Amino acid sequence: MERINLQQLLSGIHTNWTSIFAAASCGAGAFFLFVKWINKQKIKKKILNARKRRDKSFQQAEQAVQQFKITNPDFEKSSIVSLSLPDLIQKLKEGSLQPDAVLHAFMEKALEVNNKLNCNTVMLMDSVDQLRDVNTYKKGLLYGVPISIKDNLGYKGHDSSCGVLSKLDQPAVMDSVVVAVLKRQGAVPFVKTNVPQGLLNYDCSNPIYGQSRNPFNLQKTCGGSSGGEGALIGGGGSILGLGTDIGGSIRIPSAFCGICGFKPTSNRISLRGASSCNKGQNAVFSSLGPMARDVESLALCMRALLCQDMFTLDPTVPPIPFNQEVYECSEPLRIGYYENDGNLLPSPSMARAFRETKDLLERAGHTLVPFKPPRLFFAITELAFRGVMADGAATLLSHLEGGPIDPCLHPQVVLYRLPGFVKKILSVFLKPFYPRMSVCMDAICGVGSIPELWKQHTKIEEYIHEVLAEWRRLNVDVVLCPMFGPAYNFSYCGKLSSALSYTALYNLLNFPAGVVPVSTVTEEDEAQLCQYKGNFVDVWDKLFVKVATCSALFLGVAHSPLMRQILWERLF
Repeated sequence: MERINLQQLLSGIHTNWTSIFAAASCGAGAFFLFVKWINKQKIKKKILNARKRRDKSFQQAEQAVQQFKITNPDFEKSSIVSLSLPDLIQKLKEGSLQPDAVLHAFMEKALEVNNKLNCNTVMLMDSVDQLRDVNTYKKGLLYGVPISIKDNLGYKGHDSSCGVLSKLDQPAVMDSVVVAVLKRQGAVPFVKTNVPQGLLNYDCSNPIYGQSRNPFNLQKTCGGSSGGEGALIGGGGSILGLGTDIGGSIRIPSAFCGICGFKPTSNRISLRGASSCNKGQNAVFSSLGPMARDVESLALCMRALLCQDMFTLDPTVPPIPFNQEVYECSEPLRIGYYENDGNLLPSPSMARAFRETKDLLERAGHTLVPFKPPRLFFAITELAFRGVMADGAATLLSHLEGGPIDPCLHPQVVLYRLPGFVKKILSVFLKPFYPRMSVCMDAICGVGSIPELWKQHTKIEEYIHEVLAEWRRLNVDVVLCPMFGPAYNFSYCGKLSSALSYTALYNLLNFPAGVVPVSTVTEEDEAQLCQYKGNFVDVWDKLFVKVATCSALFLGVAHSPLMRQILWERLF
């Protein structure tokens, strides 16, 4: 009897503990789901508040425009926004146009373009207040010119979100150096523009503000990461803008949107006050530069920015003013060129545009010399990609924690989040079948230690001198090469990093580079694209055919006379 009671007692205890454990498990699970739900609600609220601030600024801008129209019945927007930058400045200087009319014209046009392209993140209504003091800077080179700025450039009282939740609700306490200089030159920053989540992508979409679209084809991306700038300027909503570039982020959206863009040598223009999701990375340098409708506008912006105010506000910027004499030099150039970098074979339309441009330059009296950067694939994968991903993307991923991942970035994040040993295994597995993809998979593992990072920096330094030696051997002034394009369809940019070899190389070298539009896609180009095989006939080459169909076409020019000036003053 005692034995039975003991067994019953033990059985009861076991049952009770099982029940307690089950209840605790259910409670823990419920608590976990509750916490997850709470966090999700916080995220939704944070995004909603950011969108409310954006929409409120749009409403305020619309009201300001309407009020201005009431008090100025003769106001005509189209006659203002269609002017070239030099003509606009001349009319402002002579007084035939007033800064308030110009600002409200571009404000109205920017709102129209945004309704179509979703390219703006906030209208800077401080710009209306700035007009009260703008006459103080009437001698400035950009007096009265409304200027758009990329989301990550600091503007007092506003977020520099970089498209990530972690940077919301952190308004800048002061203007970035470049914004301060623009204001002292009489310019009026009036709108911030959209970017891809985290900036390290050449699409233009994020979970906060959504997808920006191409001004020439709403089914295409406007490029990135300065994509909002490209879309707004290409759509006519801004006459001059500023972007940043670490692998093509000025040049890609400029090319996709049919405008001109220029990436100076790093630290030629101060990045003080610019936000980033990869700060501390010093293998490949970021640059800040202008985007506009034509090259003359780029030169004018550079001339305005390279002033004593810039050098005073940021003493780390070398005090070298713009050299107008070199820019206007008309002597024939010795131009190096390459049509195919050996990594990405240009699309038929781009190859045609490149050859036509080369022929025009030769007929204009310039000497064209074959030039190919040495060991380019090694430079892009082992030096540039591995350098940017030196920490295995840990810094970028830290800014994405706790929030949704945008579809444009998702393919990259999936790879970044894989453990290092898994990436290594995949690299080995891919090598016999897709050697190019294998090398890139290994490169995104990053650098394993501080000594290895120092070796990486040494290799980059050696490579730069290797390219300079070839540059000097051929005695070239500038280099002409294709840009990749035409503009891509949505959702492909995160899947096709092979395209970046035409742009990322010049960030690695820290050379100035830019793009100019030269042609458009023809039906014959499209027909030839169907036969495109690429250099490797691998997954990426097959994918390129899918992403590059039927769009506007533009050509990249590395180092125009403007770029040559900066190259020689800074690097030689």
